[in-house]
Amino acid sequence: MPKRKIAQGGAFLIHDVDCEDVFTPEQFSAEHKLVYKAAIEFVTKELIPQAAQIEAKDPASVRRWMRTCGELGLNAADLPEEFGGEGLDKISACLITEAMGNAPSFDVSHSCQTGIGTLPIAYFGTDAQKRKYLPKLASGEWIGAYCLTEPGAGSDALNAQTTATLSEDGQFYLLNGEKIYITNGAWADVFTVFAKVDGEHFTGFICEKDFEGLTVGAEEDKMGIKGSSTTSVVFKNCKVPRENLLYEIGKGHHIAFNVLNIGRYKLGAGTLGGAKIALAEALDYAAQREQFGRKINQFGMIREKIARMTVQIYMMETLCYRLAGTIDDKLAALYEHGEPTGAQLARVIAGYSIECAIAKVFSSEALDFVVDETVQIFGGAGYIAEYPAERMYRDSRINRIFEGTNEINRLVITGNLVKSAMAGKLDLMGALAAVQKQVPSEAEAKPDADDPLAPQEDQLTRCKQAFLLVTGRVADTLLATLQNEQEVVGLMADMIIRIYVLESGLLRARKQLQKKGAAKAELFVNAVKICFAEVFPETINRARGIIAYTDQAQKRHSAQLDRLAHVPVEDIITLKRTVAERTIKRKRYPF
Repeated sequence: MPKRKIAQGGAFLIHDVDCEDVFTPEQFSAEHKLVYKAAIEFVTKELIPQAAQIEAKDPASVRRWMRTCGELGLNAADLPEEFGGEGLDKISACLITEAMGNAPSFDVSHSCQTGIGTLPIAYFGTDAQKRKYLPKLASGEWIGAYCLTEPGAGSDALNAQTTATLSEDGQFYLLNGEKIYITNGAWADVFTVFAKVDGEHFTGFICEKDFEGLTVGAEEDKMGIKGSSTTSVVFKNCKVPRENLLYEIGKGHHIAFNVLNIGRYKLGAGTLGGAKIALAEALDYAAQREQFGRKINQFGMIREKIARMTVQIYMMETLCYRLAGTIDDKLAALYEHGEPTGAQLARVIAGYSIECAIAKVFSSEALDFVVDETVQIFGGAGYIAEYPAERMYRDSRINRIFEGTNEINRLVITGNLVKSAMAGKLDLMGALAAVQKQVPSEAEAKPDADDPLAPQEDQLTRCKQAFLLVTGRVADTLLATLQNEQEVVGLMADMIIRIYVLESGLLRARKQLQKKGAAKAELFVNAVKICFAEVFPETINRARGIIAYTDQAQKRHSAQLDRLAHVPVEDIITLKRTVAERTIKRKRYPF
């Protein structure tokens, strides 16, 4: 099989992408499927039946389950074998995370363990630190946690007040401060902690629970994810051996931000698992519940909900595995030049920080949509704790806050795009210049009538052109003060998110159309048509909002957007009926 061309982070906005250059779920290998099977069987047999026990927060059970995950190879899929890992790819790691997304609350504990609880050491630790800590974290003997957030420093992590001062004998760093909302706090054996050396240099440290001066606070009473541990951790002259300093003094932000990138795309996979099980529960209930002498899954409005839920999950799944496949391709190319350092691996993933943030924002918001519709399909029962919809609704809400709020991630998406362009890594300016000439001719082009996806190909081009038009306008008028124009930055981020979502879904459907033919690709094509029909107008409307703000006259730019906005109307009702019918017949997510 020829190698896929490796796309640069953010390049999807200015370049066309061939469907053969993206990984899709239809390409899962036999090994990928076995990894997922092992994970989902554990979740289905061991965790879902124990939902009540999990919510009771029994530490002994959590430790037993974490050790079982270690035995099954689910704690360290993508860690090197020499440190107790499985040496698998990022796609495998995402499949495990997706499967765990079905597990009530334990998915949060496990995600922390395998992500922010382990990866700082895996990527930035010394060889001695890796050998001491990673095997125990991989086996589940030890549980990990990550201490970044403080009472006065949440999204503004670099404003941390926790300090680290070298002891007089030079053997220890003395940490003083408080961290809050620490996942796995009460259960953790090892913490990655961020503090400012001498009150100035933001730095990472590895702390063990028994270190003198470390105290774990009481459990927080949370809205959801009640089966996970969330506490404060207080450091009062906490003695951390000098050799437990992580990476380099003053470079803690490299650890924090790079690990967050990984957490973001994995959160996308975890929310995907949650969305799939929510859909399955909604389908099961709708097939049993009768009103007016009919099963409620026969009613048009219920079917419309099922169709939209299915399409949202299709897009979640598609973009998450597209991104994981891209990262795997990039890492494989890096390994061709020798064994890379952990920091080099982290930098590769940082090159896709835009896409990682997109996966986090879109998937967390899509999950909220899916579980909200699940509650609605359950009706009054959805509000009762006896039924699964109530817990799903409570548990889903945290995902828009985890791994940086969605507001912060929107700033990251647009901000990192601008930084990449300013650094010359992405020829955004060249694309801005070219789009002025493209809009008149491209917008008037007639799609190929024999190609069922030609209208969507055309609309994707128009979305990219609209984004470049408004980006040019923002560059002309607001670039110097863009950091103070968060509403504009947010609208730009929403356009970027939608373009990546639309393109990902389209490329997957295009690949199926080419390989399987129109009949077997019908479900993929219909899902994409539904998504474009709903999302294309949203994308253009965000462009209009930016133009209205940056150009009071609006004449030239508004005329260009009007030209771009004129597209054929799809029969979305019939399309949704076909998708709902297939989903109801399969009794689960049908792709």
